[in-house]
Amino acid sequence: MSLVAGIDIGNATTEVALARVEGKEITFLSTGISATTGIKGTLQNLSGLRQSLGMALERAGFRRDQWGVVDVIRLNRAAPVIGDVAMETVTETVVTESTMIGHNPSTPGGLGVGRGRTVPFEALPSLRPGDPVIPVIPRSVDFTRAAGGIAEALGRGVEVAGAICQADDGVLIVNRLPVGIPIVDEVSAVDRVPLDMKCCVEVAPPGRVVELLSNPYDIATLFDLSPEETRQIVPVARALVGNRSAVVVRTPLGEVRERRIPAGELYIQGPGGKRTVNVEDGAEAIQTTVAASAPVENIFGQPGTHVGGMMERVRRTMSDLTGIPLGEVSIRDLLAVDTLVPQKVVGGVAGEFSLESGVALAVMVKTEELPMQRLAEAVSADLGVPVEVGGVEADMAIRGALTTPGTKRPLAVLDLGAGSSDASFMKEDGTVDLVHLAGAGNMVNTILASELGIEDPDLAESIKRYPLCKAESAFHIRQEDGTVRFFDAPLDPQVFGRVALLHENDLLQPIPLPVTLEKVRAARRKAKKEVFVTNALRALEQVAPAGNVRMLDHVVLVGGSASDFEVPTLITEALSRYGIVAGRGNIRGKEGPRNAVATGLVLSAAG
Repeated sequence: MSLVAGIDIGNATTEVALARVEGKEITFLSTGISATTGIKGTLQNLSGLRQSLGMALERAGFRRDQWGVVDVIRLNRAAPVIGDVAMETVTETVVTESTMIGHNPSTPGGLGVGRGRTVPFEALPSLRPGDPVIPVIPRSVDFTRAAGGIAEALGRGVEVAGAICQADDGVLIVNRLPVGIPIVDEVSAVDRVPLDMKCCVEVAPPGRVVELLSNPYDIATLFDLSPEETRQIVPVARALVGNRSAVVVRTPLGEVRERRIPAGELYIQGPGGKRTVNVEDGAEAIQTTVAASAPVENIFGQPGTHVGGMMERVRRTMSDLTGIPLGEVSIRDLLAVDTLVPQKVVGGVAGEFSLESGVALAVMVKTEELPMQRLAEAVSADLGVPVEVGGVEADMAIRGALTTPGTKRPLAVLDLGAGSSDASFMKEDGTVDLVHLAGAGNMVNTILASELGIEDPDLAESIKRYPLCKAESAFHIRQEDGTVRFFDAPLDPQVFGRVALLHENDLLQPIPLPVTLEKVRAARRKAKKEVFVTNALRALEQVAPAGNVRMLDHVVLVGGSASDFEVPTLITEALSRYGIVAGRGNIRGKEGPRNAVATGLVLSAAG
């Protein structure tokens, strides 16, 4: 009888299955899981491996550091893999002479549209009735003085059509006026707003967005533009779509233009030779070229471009970590997803951003398997336990998945992790076809962070993992599916009226973003579909008999991302069109979709 530890070192987590093996008899004792330290397949994995194995030993009744009771450790045979994601912006909006302010403060003042000539606030007392004006109010003027000055001018017959304010005083000012006017506030660089120029201010009602200033033809009407000038104003209108408030200033020398950023070309080497595709052609064109080049031997980026730099950075990182020469590191797969990238408007005066078209790229790098053997030797020397490098990861995953009740051969398995999506298909005779593809949970995080303007990676991870809700009173929330849920105790005042994430144990985490629940949910589901559903289909096409997905009967989902609250449903819905029975695995009838590879490593030890 021997004590065997199967250890699956993944991109995000390291999982352990601990079992007693006597001949063909296997008794599983416990499991362990911890975050992977370093990049998968490198010597930095040792720390995370010790934590995970120690957890499994403790759960089995041993001390956490009682390594000597283990007779053999079996590691998954997987070459190091890097999944990297880059955003390649296609266009950039450039503004000169402060032609545009596309600002969107959370609490602008007043409602409606105001047209007039920009004037400094200090000039209001000297103005006489005539053409409408829009005063520009610096932070040094407080709201009481600003409201008093505007009210005095209105009383003399001066037509004040709107206002531009540097401080967050829009509501305070408009509440003190005899008539309501649209006021855009929080314009940080108010000193750069051009004076004595034609201007239009628009503030939409709560829950609505600007309509005139987001339409190029309405802008042309407001400023009497020619057809050529209307064409130039298109970037302005697009940048203002979705804003609750906006200002457009027309200057004689001002210019708005779109500058194309060369994202670069991808060179994909396959059995049929080298194919070329431009990143600017979008994700569909890129994926078509990748599919036509299968099996991909290597992918390069055009030197001197964004995508070229990304590819070389990934290669160099892998080379530095493994000690393998740079020329022997190959990129074997790539996943491209069309997305939106918040691009700062060059020349704006209030930190304006415009959502530009972009392409998210995830790549997978594989090296020779030498580093995995090096890691096994390091683990054996550190723990004093014999270490074997077991079967191929996807092969072990399918062995583990077959312990799910209700499954049998032939069987296809999708192993959905953080850095890669793997698929394997075991035929009735036990032979296995497998494939490893770039793009999984980490890519979803990156797309969410880009489209929602998130800088905190933990927040992006939480938005991916948990459903949304909105606190509508001190005692109830409305969940994202529209249902209402009541609580016995009052909710934290911080979440009232805000979009929040519903964690386990009914913990609410407010999202510190000025976004609607619908927008966050749509972005989350879109990212998961374009990464996980896309990869599921292209992976199964490569392992299915004759490349025909319809010839598959059963598909089991395993891995960390298979425990997501909506990814299995999205994939199941997509595969149902092919008549496939698909669902989340339940390893050994109790572990859920996790621990498949670690379990498979133990099973293979017993033959």
